Amino acid sequence: MTKIDTSRPETVLPTPSHTVGPFYGYALPFPGGGDIAPLGHPDTLTLRGHVYDGEGRPVPDAFLELWGADPDGNVPTTDGSIRRDPASGGYLGRNGVEFTGWGRVQTDAGGHWYARTLRPGARGRSAPYLSVCVFARGLLTHLFTRIYLPGDEAALAADPLLSRLDGARRETLVAKDDGRGTYRFDIRLQGEGETVFLEFQ
Repeated sequence: MTKIDTSRPETVLPTPSHTVGPFYGYALPFPGGGDIAPLGHPDTLTLRGHVYDGEGRPVPDAFLELWGADPDGNVPTTDGSIRRDPASGGYLGRNGVEFTGWGRVQTDAGGHWYARTLRPGARGRSAPYLSVCVFARGLLTHLFTRIYLPGDEAALAADPLLSRLDGARRETLVAKDDGRGTYRFDIRLQGEGETVFLEFQ
């Protein structure tokens, strides 16, 4: 048997990811996880949608994390998304005041999810977007994608990522305006209409 020297990082072989189990539904959600915008903020918008598998069936136990810049295009550095009760140690949820730009939601039994946030501002040459990380059963590694909001077609057309995609692929990254400040964004994990996923190295 060959002994591996684990005292130096360059000699340790990487280990594979493991499939995500249903346990995170118990441990990771917290009260108000989808309420990213401060309570009562007049510019709050709602994002909603479904997560579908390769056969078009809703995924009832997917888990999404969302990050977005504030309306001025700045990445928030404010703590406060998760507070603990000092007596019990239990989660209290958000403080309802600061905009942290971060949320965590899970799908319901029908694969539906929603979050309330503020429209992100543009950063650099990119059109405004929210970053999304998708966890679900059967995924060995979580997936990254983006949600672009319609409204500024010139910015969307000039976006470095969107401009490299053909029309059908591009549409998988742009939410649909349902009116009254509500946007629909469905995530298809594979198959026809598969959402564009990004690789970070």
